[in-house]
Amino acid sequence: MLALTLLAKPESPNFVVVYMDDLGWADTSVPMIEGREETRSDFYQTPGLERLAREGMVFSDAYSPAPVCTPSRNAMLHGMTPARMLNATLNTERSFKEYRGKVTIPQALKQANTDYITAHYGKWHIPAISPEKAGYDVCENMKGTGNGEGDFLDDMRTFLPEDDPKRIFSLTKMSKDFISEQAEAGRPFFLQLSHYSVHIWHDSLRETRDKYRALPRPSKALDSDYLRDEEISESAYKHNWLINYAAMVDDTDRAFIDLLDHLDALGITENTYVIFTSDNGGGLRGNKPLSGAKGDLTEGGIRVPFIIRGPGVPRNAYCSVPTAGWDLLPTYYELAGGVAELPGELDGVSIADAFHQGDAADIERSGDALIFHFPWYNGEPESSIRRGDFKLLKNLDTQAVALYKLSDDLSEKHDLKSFYPEMAASLEQQMMEYLDSVGAEDVNELRAGFLKNIEGEWLTKAEARADSNRVEAAAGDTQAQRQLAEAEKYIKWLKQEAIFTRERMAMSEGSK
Repeated sequence: MLALTLLAKPESPNFVVVYMDDLGWADTSVPMIEGREETRSDFYQTPGLERLAREGMVFSDAYSPAPVCTPSRNAMLHGMTPARMLNATLNTERSFKEYRGKVTIPQALKQANTDYITAHYGKWHIPAISPEKAGYDVCENMKGTGNGEGDFLDDMRTFLPEDDPKRIFSLTKMSKDFISEQAEAGRPFFLQLSHYSVHIWHDSLRETRDKYRALPRPSKALDSDYLRDEEISESAYKHNWLINYAAMVDDTDRAFIDLLDHLDALGITENTYVIFTSDNGGGLRGNKPLSGAKGDLTEGGIRVPFIIRGPGVPRNAYCSVPTAGWDLLPTYYELAGGVAELPGELDGVSIADAFHQGDAADIERSGDALIFHFPWYNGEPESSIRRGDFKLLKNLDTQAVALYKLSDDLSEKHDLKSFYPEMAASLEQQMMEYLDSVGAEDVNELRAGFLKNIEGEWLTKAEARADSNRVEAAAGDTQAQRQLAEAEKYIKWLKQEAIFTRERMAMSEGSK
């Protein structure tokens, strides 16, 4: 095993990135802020992450690029904000037609050192580019995957086996096999393991659920959580059963321990950076102490767990340097030994010094700010900027702004714009100038496209499906009755969305 360690070049570290889906900031047993117990779960047990934190550093102020998955993943892959990538929401039409990417993580690493071998396992969900075109050497599906592969076998009809919920264990095995192959060959590698957990549909091992049912009842629990497996409805099981969610977090952590042990067994731990983070905020039944959740730019929507271990990273340390997912590409590049200039369009900056020096690091960032843009055509459209301790949040329909000092108000309860009007004005101006400079998507343009899809295609198809089942349903065919009910429910939703969209378009125009 020692020989494997000697084969790895000190200037060419390995990277293992474990990327969770919808894991909330405080949904682990690691306090996200040192000494503050309310920033950890009082129920979920993640000894693997506790081990990673003991052996490395917790970033308390880490952000996902967006409050939903696709723009976050796209932005992290390219080192650019979702606004610049024209992919600020789940709408991906412009990011596909006007692809703005300049370099991807695999391409940057190979620029730093052509010996790097790169692999991606698990959820992809970036329509603008495939893993193959992004430069990955290994991927179980070079065309990319979405959410469905986390629940079904490759035929997309057969549920996954009970012993591999959300593909947690099979993805980990693939990752371990890849690591072994590269270690034996003495090649530096980059591995991104993108778990389908803990995104809905939720799933877990029965024995792990039994473990959590026997634990002391946590603050989030409801009486219905303690029903037997056979008594839980299918909907609750998939979406809102605390026991199932806790077990899924635990199962994923157990697989993570297996991955850490594998690195130890191969003797490559000392030359391998291990990063654990999430694609956006989440949290079952709220994100206390953070406000908000997935789908908005409050802290609960975009602040995510971020823990790192690796060469030169101090043990049992915390760092409060604000960072976002788009910083990872230049960080990996620097750590891999890259010296040539990366494309100037990148928004990310290397935070490698913070990995090694924590809060003592001097991170230079243009404008000294993190800027987020989420023109959500199907809800509340927002933009936000964080500079230092201050964060400004702007509703793009009403134009209302709120200012928070996060160091004193993690829960964003106290709007301080009337106390710091100059700060609020400065932040808003900086944010809007940036969004204008990159030609960021406009919410009403997105709404116009959404409305066109509803009224020009989706309603027509849904009504045709309903009509095709009416005769059989009236004759008593139970399958046709079920399909008719589903179609009619969908039609009702589409009509409500069309009304909401038109109302919001008018509101947005009227407030400008």
